[in-house]
Amino acid sequence: MFEEVFKKLAKSDFRSKFKLREKELKYIEEKGLEVIRSHAYDFISKRIAPALIKNDGKQTPMKGHPVFIAQHATATCCRGCINKWHHFPKGTELTQKQQEYLVNLIMEWIVRQVK
Repeated sequence: MFEEVFKKLAKSDFRSKFKLREKELKYIEEKGLEVIRSHAYDFISKRIAPALIKNDGKQTPMKGHPVFIAQHATATCCRGCINKWHHFPKGTELTQKQQEYLVNLIMEWIVRQVK
């Protein structure tokens, strides 16, 4: 489903440098993928989905949680990147379907890292 997106992301030196480290892999193993998915939904709905985000472009840390790393790897870290890479316009609230797309993309990246 996301093959074309991953091919494009792989061509970006910045996006392709992100990898899950042992600490994040252990966290995923301890919590399980469903908990990680719930965290992804939470982060997307609160930090990404609103129409206007006060600190857009700075709301996603570069480390500290597997989802944060995945967001940078998949260009789902801010509305600017989402607009550029996934063509969801800035300034409008993301629909439930758009949020699900982003979460599914993040989770697919994480699953590929875990393998």
